[in-house]
Amino acid sequence: MAEVEAVQLKEEGNRHFQLQDYKAATKSYSQALKLTKDKALLATLYRNRAACGLKTESYVQAASDASRAIDINSSDIKALYRRCQALEHLGKLDQAFKDVQRCATLEPRNQNFQETLRRLNTSIQEKLRVQFSTDLRVQKMFEILLDENSEADKREKAANNLIVLGREEAGAEKIFQNNGVALLLQLLDTKKPELVLAAVRTLSGMCSGHRARATVILHAVRIDRICSLMAVENEEMSLAVCNLLQAIIDSLSGEDKREHRGKEEALVLDTKKDLKQITSHLLDMLVSKKVSGQGRDQALNLLNKNVPRKDLAIHDNSRTIYVVDNGLRKILKVVGQVPDLPSCLPLTDNTCMLASILINKLYDDLRCDPERDHFRKICEEYITGKFDPQDMDKNLNAIQTVSGILQGPFDLGNQLLGLKGVMEMMVALCGSERETDQLVAVEALIHASTKLSRATFIITNGVSLLKQIYKTTKNEKIKIRTLVGLCKLGSAGGTDYGLRQFAEGSTEKLAKQCRKWLCNTSIDTRTRRWAVEGLAYLTLDADVKDDFVQDIPALQAMFELAKTSDKTILYSVATTLVNCTNSYDVKEVIPELVQLAKFSKQHVPEEHPKDKKDFIDLRVKRLLKAGVISALACMVKADSAILTDQTKELLARVFLALCDNPKDRGTIVAQGGGKALIPLALEGTDVGKVKAAHALAKIAAVSNPDIAFPGERVYEVVRPLVSLLDTQRDGLQNYEALLGLTNLSGRSDKLRQKIFKERALPDIENYMFENHDQLRQAATECMCNMVLHKEVQERFLADGNDRLKLVVLLCGEDDDKVQNAAAGALAMLTAAHKKLCLKMTQVTTQWLEILQRLCLHDQLSVQHRGLVIAYNLLAADAELAKKLVESELLEILTVVGKQEPDEKKAEVVQTARECLIKCMDYGFIKPVS
Repeated sequence: MAEVEAVQLKEEGNRHFQLQDYKAATKSYSQALKLTKDKALLATLYRNRAACGLKTESYVQAASDASRAIDINSSDIKALYRRCQALEHLGKLDQAFKDVQRCATLEPRNQNFQETLRRLNTSIQEKLRVQFSTDLRVQKMFEILLDENSEADKREKAANNLIVLGREEAGAEKIFQNNGVALLLQLLDTKKPELVLAAVRTLSGMCSGHRARATVILHAVRIDRICSLMAVENEEMSLAVCNLLQAIIDSLSGEDKREHRGKEEALVLDTKKDLKQITSHLLDMLVSKKVSGQGRDQALNLLNKNVPRKDLAIHDNSRTIYVVDNGLRKILKVVGQVPDLPSCLPLTDNTCMLASILINKLYDDLRCDPERDHFRKICEEYITGKFDPQDMDKNLNAIQTVSGILQGPFDLGNQLLGLKGVMEMMVALCGSERETDQLVAVEALIHASTKLSRATFIITNGVSLLKQIYKTTKNEKIKIRTLVGLCKLGSAGGTDYGLRQFAEGSTEKLAKQCRKWLCNTSIDTRTRRWAVEGLAYLTLDADVKDDFVQDIPALQAMFELAKTSDKTILYSVATTLVNCTNSYDVKEVIPELVQLAKFSKQHVPEEHPKDKKDFIDLRVKRLLKAGVISALACMVKADSAILTDQTKELLARVFLALCDNPKDRGTIVAQGGGKALIPLALEGTDVGKVKAAHALAKIAAVSNPDIAFPGERVYEVVRPLVSLLDTQRDGLQNYEALLGLTNLSGRSDKLRQKIFKERALPDIENYMFENHDQLRQAATECMCNMVLHKEVQERFLADGNDRLKLVVLLCGEDDDKVQNAAAGALAMLTAAHKKLCLKMTQVTTQWLEILQRLCLHDQLSVQHRGLVIAYNLLAADAELAKKLVESELLEILTVVGKQEPDEKKAEVVQTARECLIKCMDYGFIKPVS
């Protein structure tokens, strides 16, 4: 019974293969293999499954299956040739050559085998030539680099060539095999920055995607040496070493996502020890005085990127637990640094914020309450351990630590605010005469008042305190910070016009002062950042945001700050722009509930008159004119953990608001907005990715893709647009995504192939069934372009589906635009395959009536497409042509063909005449003199 079932499954697999459903065929052959022990049948099944592997580009599997068939029958010529094809694709040309040589021996007259022999022979000779020249090139490069007497230009060129070679798999392997690691270590020993940089970048390329090489390089260079190189003051060097470490971590943890083959696949390396050692050294870097601010930032960036889980569905959070147990106190030490104290570690403007973000990510990565309690206890012990009545600097570090945690996991920060002595110390520091004490205390008060429900204590106790400091201090730095505190408390009611904390006009005065400081270039950047922070809160007020967008110098000053190396400003700028464009989420107001609330004397949120659409559109125009796009593009490029997923979401919201008016999209594209949106649509929160994808769809729908997304970037746009076809997205997102895909699919077959590979076709077909006219029209227009692709045509040719029937029926719709698109698709399908011409007559009994209606259509473009379909049917088959001539279609063609062709009707009349000529060729009609 099992043998009979195996044969049936083989036949089933053969049928699937003929229908080009290779996955189903593979499944059938695999099931059959489990049921039979017959050697002849086993060989056939392995051979057939190898053919499926070639079709699906699974070359490793194809070679393996073909080998199994050859093990059973060494003269199986089909299996030999299939293994040859698979090995050629895998780059194993010498082995492929041996297989086809055996095929040619078995069948010397087979031209296909002879041609493959010649091609592989040529390829092998070329590979040997390149390999020999590459070996010499590598040797020559190192000679030039290590020769102190070499000319500077030659050394620079050799260094650049080495870096490029290291990025290519073949080049990296050549360097590795030719004692390259030892020679690169010699370059590191020279301590000359340009040579060290070249060596680091080459090593980085060699580590990418190759676990074995990465392991050897890590042990040869040593992690302590790598960290000491990253610790230098040179920003370029620090970043290059960070990239090297990231490449090593990716390869060791399997994050490179590359397909490994051969020896690399066979290696089983336990990398946990190496990864733990890297993490340990990075944590040690955080508290070392020998490490530069740049080096500390890169260590924090690496920890942010590699320690917390990327997906919370993954159960294992052991890396986070290890860092909490062995490094949380070190991270807290960085968070608690006060730049003005002599004991402060070397920092950049971004260091403390990066540490706060790391604390937030670690806390979010904990799985249960006991883990969170342990985390909190470490923080509490660290902070309370810092309190010292004899040492004010330690107290400052404690309050600064609380302030840093409040910028990370806010709930944890709130718990720490409740610790005995914390609020009292903040109040005491506010009253101190020392400027640094006041700065730290005011910043802590600001961070403590983030939410309205939490801000009540600060509102009752802190406002008077902040007002007192604001009035008495003469220090601009403290004045700005106290003002931001007041701004934050003043905006606690959010966008609700009826919930204002301060008297009428006070908020506008605060905002005016913030704008004044923002424009004052004599104040240091770090202090001006606080002015933007204040505006991030105050612009929730419609009067403030309206005044701000009219103040062009203040806007441009903010944009310039966003482009600086201080990335801590990103969130504040993004929040301010979200407020100005009203791109935050607004709860839907239900009139019945409003009436109910009024009746029960509950507070009802009020909309400010300046938050209406006309005012928003005007603000968007002013922002675009002031150069907001270049600032946004610069912010998106920030290669730092400070550009959090939440900040990316805010930027995506702003972009979507800016793209709302089709007339503005040209300006956005011209200033690089299209390119900037792609990373936002691929990474970030789910909401952010959808917003960015929607903005991309708006741009792709009306712009020339070659200009909006130059080069290879255009292919990255496809996936975000396809994601918008999900039924969970709203109708406008579906519609604009379809318009964007229509525009892209009309550009090139490579783009059509990318859309097809992203599995967009079933979604496009679903929307062709939609009741909504515009969605149906957009989907049909998209399909009209997609049918030019060979694989889409094959779907229409396959039996057992109603794709062609749907297109034919859509040609009979009353909507002219749907008819036009469907007729275009049908014209191209019938022109491509005669089989589809015959199939068209079988899918519905209404086909002839629909065709006649198209040929008589009053819209010339639809009529022309109908006549092209008629011509394709006449040219496809004599029997079918006879059937058409015997119908009323001949009369229609005669009437149209006899018309005088003016400029508009020329194509229509000409196509009708070509149809009549075809009928004459068959002898069905004769010309009348």
